[in-house]
Amino acid sequence: MIGNVGAGSAREHKIITTHSPEETMELASDLAKKLNAGDLIALIGNLGAGKTMFVKGLAKGLGVKDHSYVNSPSFVILKEYEGKRNLYHFDVYRLEAESFCDTLDYRKYFYGDGVTVVEWADKIKDILPEEYLEIKIEHAGDTERRIEINPVGNKFQETVI
Repeated sequence: MIGNVGAGSAREHKIITTHSPEETMELASDLAKKLNAGDLIALIGNLGAGKTMFVKGLAKGLGVKDHSYVNSPSFVILKEYEGKRNLYHFDVYRLEAESFCDTLDYRKYFYGDGVTVVEWADKIKDILPEEYLEIKIEHAGDTERRIEINPVGNKFQETVI
């Protein structure tokens, strides 16, 4: 794993390399334990990059009982999971920002009582809250993933792991 990048800058971020799907899940599980109600994770990455595996790890860390059954809500847009802290999992791959806004009252999730994660968040960047944690996931080999964690706003500066 790689440590802090950009030390001394106004916006700290980290780049971490995981070497297996299980390690990606554990990274996300550890991160989830630092999140609070109303926090939003913006996931960005190509198809097959590991976004859904990351969400499974978040679910595990949030105490979702059946976290291994978490899957991408590609065709239903949103899945809700009950845990110690609820998890709201959006997948906006098939939507544009305007149709997303028209589809449901996203604000009740973005600013609600659980943790919200949005796959393909770059498609709706203009409607994301002022502060969120952006996570970019890229292939770095067969099972390796390069995960860049960027806090947007001041709220998540301490959350960067």
